[in-house]
Amino acid sequence: MRRLRTSIALVVALVCAASAPVVTVRARTQDQDQDPRVRRLVREVRHELNLLPYYGVFDNLAFKVEPGGKVTLLGQVRKPTLKSDAERAVKSVEGVDTVDNQLEVLPLSPNDDRIRMRVYRAIYRTSSLERYAIQAVPPIHIIVKNGNVTLEGVVASQLDKNLANIKARGVPGTFKVTNNLRVESST
Repeated sequence: MRRLRTSIALVVALVCAASAPVVTVRARTQDQDQDPRVRRLVREVRHELNLLPYYGVFDNLAFKVEPGGKVTLLGQVRKPTLKSDAERAVKSVEGVDTVDNQLEVLPLSPNDDRIRMRVYRAIYRTSSLERYAIQAVPPIHIIVKNGNVTLEGVVASQLDKNLANIKARGVPGTFKVTNNLRVESST
C-alpha cells in the first residue's frame, strides 16, 4: 500500500512539473522581434545564466540585450561570486561585445536570511504553490533587502500570484512586500 502511495505521489509531482512555467531569467529587449541576432543573443544569454551553479530562488537575474552586442545585467544576487560568474558567463557568449554588470549584491543580514526562509516556507509549503518548488530553480524568486520583500518571476495564474503575495505578507518581520510576479501568458 505504501509503495502505491509513493508511486501516485511521484506521478502527481511529474504532472505538476510538466504544467508549471519554466522561465527563470527574464530578458528585457527592444526590437527583439526585428533582429534575429538579438533574438539569438537573448536565447543564449538566458541559457548561460540559467546554467550558473549557485543561481537560486533568493537571486533575481534579468538582462537587457541591445543591438550591437551590448548586454546589461540587472537584478539582485546574494553572493558577490554569482555577480562575477554571471558576467563571465555572458562574456563567453559569441556575439556579446560588452557587458554592463549592474547586478546588486544584497547586504549580509541574519535578519534578512530568516525572512527569506520564512517567506520560502510560507510560499512553497502552500498546497496550491507546491508544484513550483519541484523545479531546479523555482520560478518564484524571493528577494529580501533590509526586511523588504520583493517577489519576482512567473506563475501560471493570477490566483497563484495573489496567493504568493498573501503568504509573503503574512510573514512576521517583513516591512513591505512588492509583488512583481508576472502571469504566464496562455499563448
